[in-house]
Amino acid sequence: MTRRVVIITEIISPYRIPVFNALAQHDGIDLHVIFLSETDPTQRQWLVYKDEIRFPYQVLPFWRKRSGRHSLLLNWGVEAALRRVAPDFIVCGGYNYVASWQSMSWARRNRVPFSLWAESTARDSRSGHALIESLKLRFLRGCDGFVVPGKSAVAYLKKYGVAEEMISTAPNAVDTQFFAQRANAIRRDDAAHRQELGLPGRFFLFTGRLVPEKGVFDLLHAYEALAPSVTTEIGLVFVGDGAARSALEQRANAINPGSIQFAGFAQRENLPAYYALADALVFPTHTDTWGLVVNEAMACGLPVISSDAAGCVADLVEDEWNGRVVSAGDIGQLASAMDELAGDAALRSLMGQRSMERIQQYSPSAWASGMANAVQQYGRCAA
Repeated sequence: MTRRVVIITEIISPYRIPVFNALAQHDGIDLHVIFLSETDPTQRQWLVYKDEIRFPYQVLPFWRKRSGRHSLLLNWGVEAALRRVAPDFIVCGGYNYVASWQSMSWARRNRVPFSLWAESTARDSRSGHALIESLKLRFLRGCDGFVVPGKSAVAYLKKYGVAEEMISTAPNAVDTQFFAQRANAIRRDDAAHRQELGLPGRFFLFTGRLVPEKGVFDLLHAYEALAPSVTTEIGLVFVGDGAARSALEQRANAINPGSIQFAGFAQRENLPAYYALADALVFPTHTDTWGLVVNEAMACGLPVISSDAAGCVADLVEDEWNGRVVSAGDIGQLASAMDELAGDAALRSLMGQRSMERIQQYSPSAWASGMANAVQQYGRCAA
């Protein structure tokens, strides 16, 4: 039996196109995606790869207002869009949009199963405000089921009283094949690519937004705490942009010896070069629902040093197996992990190989299978 599925999500992210394409090709699924906007230029510099989209979609008219860390996104036409598609099942990516509540209301009136695609974790810094928590609980109680990316999100929902049998897992994924193939090609001529990008002979890599909540200042302080013999040998490269860049650069200028570079924002096509040439990815975030850069780095064969605040850690990073897991904000632990990997090439190689092995289970097809299973399960229950 084919089910017409609508996914409602915020923007046309380059991370989501491959998984949506995989779901659209899945037997028994007729996929339509409703985007609430094309992108968010106040937060992202991503290109919008419309030419890669292989599923029916539409972008709703919208109005956006951002103030500090808070954003208001208003849409019109969501109920008309749902009527046109006439879905058998709705998957909504979040509860914090007016369109999400409108979609739930439409689903209730039309007796269409409604599922929340939930990525929040207990370490999510957005949690805690009384009004938000009240609205969140009300939204959760209105859902017929839940789809999560991994273990941390399961634990989060269970904390709110969601029964485990209502939760399905669609493991968060990037285009693992794209990153692995590009990284292998880069390594075949690593010297030329290193020279072209102006990269040090060895370096730790951070990829993401340069904002305090990503732990970027912790990383800088941990690098500074390494012995001079280590910082002389291995550099630190930040790939990304954000509000903290200027302060980071100013602080980095005072660190000697050492080589610290700020490469700026890199589009998807350019990221594999940085992963391929790095010794390890360092992801010291203070709050992150997942951290897809970890998927990318693992697909490129890197060991990962991550804080325990990253939602992906419970699924992807096993301490002393394919990387190191440190307490968020603990600069001493972070420096110790960096020092260990910097001095042991055999360990880095082994951990990198293990990363590649594990990430094969987190492919677009694996995500699509998880989502399709959720649709079929909840569809049967609702019927």
